[in-house]
Amino acid sequence: MTTQPLNRRGFLTRVAALGLTTALGTTLAPHLARAEWNKAAFDGKSSAEAFKALGVSATAESADVQILASDIAENGAVVPVQAVSKIPGTTRISVLVEKNPSTLAAVFDIGPDVVPDVTTRIKMGQTSNVTVLVEADGKYFTATKEIKVTLGGCGG
Repeated sequence: MTTQPLNRRGFLTRVAALGLTTALGTTLAPHLARAEWNKAAFDGKSSAEAFKALGVSATAESADVQILASDIAENGAVVPVQAVSKIPGTTRISVLVEKNPSTLAAVFDIGPDVVPDVTTRIKMGQTSNVTVLVEADGKYFTATKEIKVTLGGCGG
């Protein structure tokens, strides 16, 4: 059997079929396409409120939780932050920004076969402590780093 080169009509047909398959898959199996939303945690105005809404009772500072981010963010609208957990059994990584109006910035659920290393871009209104909260085997571990936000983008 010989294959013919894909023409425009064939390409559009395949793209439409893929789109329809995706739409049907998310309609017929919505639990696969829906993330759990914890509104109370994201509405928390402090770390304590966010921790309470996430079900966190006690935390321990850990050197096995790392925050990889610049010390100075020249644009508070887009601050790249990487959170890495070296703790076995990590199931969730959360990023909190102490002085933001809503403290909780991101939550990542980590599956059993996923490396607990996430990168995101957060918004920071001002210089603040950024805390990474890691859940592993029902216990909670944190790391905190201050990130300075420059208003004028002058780097100091």
